[in-house]
Amino acid sequence: MFSLAIRNAPSRNANQLISLQKIRYFSTSKVAENAKIILSLHTFPGALIAVGGFGLNGIPETLLNALSCDNNAKNLTIASLTASVDGVGLGKLLDVKGKVKRVISSYVGENKTLERMFFSGDLEIEFTPQGTIAARMHAAGAGIPAFFTPTGVGTIYADGGIPIKYKQDTIPLTPSITSSPRATQKFDGIEYVLETSLRPDISLVKAWKADTEGNLIFRGTAQNLNPDAAMAGKVCIAEAEEIVPKGTLDPSEVHLSGIFVDHIIPAVDNDKTIERLRTSDPDGEKKDIAGATPGRARILRRAAREFKNGMYVNLGIGMPTMASNFIPPGIDIRLHAENGLMGIGPYPNEGEADADFINAGKETVTAQPGASAFSSSTSFNMIRGGHVDLTILGGLQCSAGGDLASWIVPGKIVKGMGGAMDLVGAPGSKVVVTMDHVAKDGSPKILDKCTLPLTGKNVVDRIITDLAVFDSDKANGGRGGLTLIEIAEGYSVDDIRKCTGCDFKLAAIMHSMEDERT
Repeated sequence: MFSLAIRNAPSRNANQLISLQKIRYFSTSKVAENAKIILSLHTFPGALIAVGGFGLNGIPETLLNALSCDNNAKNLTIASLTASVDGVGLGKLLDVKGKVKRVISSYVGENKTLERMFFSGDLEIEFTPQGTIAARMHAAGAGIPAFFTPTGVGTIYADGGIPIKYKQDTIPLTPSITSSPRATQKFDGIEYVLETSLRPDISLVKAWKADTEGNLIFRGTAQNLNPDAAMAGKVCIAEAEEIVPKGTLDPSEVHLSGIFVDHIIPAVDNDKTIERLRTSDPDGEKKDIAGATPGRARILRRAAREFKNGMYVNLGIGMPTMASNFIPPGIDIRLHAENGLMGIGPYPNEGEADADFINAGKETVTAQPGASAFSSSTSFNMIRGGHVDLTILGGLQCSAGGDLASWIVPGKIVKGMGGAMDLVGAPGSKVVVTMDHVAKDGSPKILDKCTLPLTGKNVVDRIITDLAVFDSDKANGGRGGLTLIEIAEGYSVDDIRKCTGCDFKLAAIMHSMEDERT
């Protein structure tokens, strides 16, 4: 009924080798009932484990709960798009002392336990752009050892120096491990960063449906990293909400072939917690801007005028997302979420939220007619391939040369770059930054040079603040500086100069930000 194959095991002494060998059974069914037993066959101290999911969406809850109880699984490196939240998903692993040594992730902003462990020197974080994580895993599954990407060129990510681990009990915080520089190379005059593939020892993924052959079907944005992680793993263990006999699934509807999957278990822990429940207001009012300052409302209305009919648009979390409330009449666009959805619809009605459909801000959303869902690697292929027409995102600082800083304040704020480095580094996409003109302390956020680590160098086309709109000389490498093209009503050019940290040119014809004809 079955044959036995032994996979390569990590170096062990003779007494340990037999008991810790990773064993794979080929049989008429890949289904196993007990997650703990399956994990015990494959986990070992120091293993690199890839985990599917985005936030709490599409995470393998049953496997993570079992892994948190596996005494043989310690000093692990966990690779995942995000770090979940405290006490749930990956958060459960962090609650066990010695369980996790390093996290490879693009965004950790919602996990306070992880942040505390990082700053106290008890945990390593290897920040990696979201699209790069997906591409590295996809490459591993495809047998591609390395590739070049425009993501991160000209930033601390490419140049090296990102803190990975801090020394314990030091004030000010002092890194003990920092990232190394990455090799770069130019193709057709454009610089790219060299990335190596990411090959996990074990991949833990979540599917909606599976058959006994290991074929998987995902649902909505719960697909995210799961297919890429499954392909990459030396061993892949998948859990599924529904497991059916082989021959039940339509082959044309299968998202991932069973060739990539070693074991299937039932998803017995299937809470599918919604991280950010958002619903539409039945009265039709825009809750998003309730209580917003006049300046923020001005930014949102002006940003919405960037939308042109037929555009594919990516909106960053927070203020940029709210701009979709002001899409001008007659303008039809398709909103893209980098976690795997093209055609984001409005927030669901109360009582109709679906945990399998979220946006990049982990908020519940609906899908428009004609929408499509896809994997993380496909989503970022759309971005890097120049298929997304417009990106609007927030910023901490912008420079006269069109540089953007948006993802970290060293030693103070640790969230991660998410997909921002991929979005701003993509060729052909217009990049618009929305932000307050000055910081809370009154200091300018538009400077000659950014003082914070960059998200992208010479990537900004337009800056929209609560006081003004600037265009950047992106086409000429930012050498032409910024040009002021619009001013908020009630402000003068001198007012703008006083609160801007760099010089700028004036457009031949100056418009008001409130003039909807611009």
